[in-house]
Amino acid sequence: MGRYLLRRLLQLVPVFIGTTFLIYWLVWAVPGDPFAGKCGERRCPDQYIAFMTEKYHLDQNVFVQYGSYMKNLLQGDFGQTFSQREISDIIMTSYPNTLKLALVALVIEAIIGLGAGVLSGLRRNGFLDNLVLVSTLFLIALPVFVVGFVLQWLLGVQWGIIKPTVSSEMRWSELIVPGFVLGSASVAYIARVARTSIAENRRADYVRTAIAKGLPMRRVVGVHLLRNSLIPVVTLLGTDLGALMGGAIVTEGIFGINGIGRQVFRAIITKESATVVGIVVVLVLVYLVMNLLVDLLYAALDPRIRYE
Repeated sequence: MGRYLLRRLLQLVPVFIGTTFLIYWLVWAVPGDPFAGKCGERRCPDQYIAFMTEKYHLDQNVFVQYGSYMKNLLQGDFGQTFSQREISDIIMTSYPNTLKLALVALVIEAIIGLGAGVLSGLRRNGFLDNLVLVSTLFLIALPVFVVGFVLQWLLGVQWGIIKPTVSSEMRWSELIVPGFVLGSASVAYIARVARTSIAENRRADYVRTAIAKGLPMRRVVGVHLLRNSLIPVVTLLGTDLGALMGGAIVTEGIFGINGIGRQVFRAIITKESATVVGIVVVLVLVYLVMNLLVDLLYAALDPRIRYE
């Protein structure tokens, strides 16, 4: 296990460098003039352009720029916006809010998606199975912003069950509906994957043996069947954390949450490339770490998997 972990950590290095370089190149090199619109309708003063060009090495090629950026990043310096605001401050202020929302969405996905998938897989072709298939297809077909606006209008405006927008305190109870909206499509995918996995493993020899031994059905399902059926579900849940944080722009906008999704949107509108790169770098790290944790969880779920 130790050698495998070390090998995987070493593999993350080129993946991180390649991914961040591609992001840096796309954000900084492709858009064109980085000073367009920075000074209103007027052209920015030459002194300002010269100062910012020297500071961000904009007169150098993309490899020199990226090398300078990575050197500062390894020292914990994410850079500054064109308005001289520290990007690390933006991330530290908004990232916890998005992480909190993503964790709520992840828990909702695990509870509702896995629960519906298990019940559907155990009662395949029954009424409950058909209900799960239809409802998950409905969730997949509906865009996130439609689900968000409908729930906000019904629960917040019409019925007054929730507040239409989330307060600055970001209480856990306020994030239940936004979390469901954010993870609505993933709930459907997890339910379908769990249903298929449960239905396939239910016909496996080890399940038949456990039933033949007279083990209680609760133990057969909870220990033998569910444990071996969780691998594809864990894969989806693990990789979904980064996707939830990266895709929270719409949900945060609907419910007024000050997270990294809104910060990325503002940075794109104002062409603050350094902010976009800094936030995306954090998301890349989350993806890489979660993928590593998912691989390590495989061995815990299935004893037949061994890492050397």
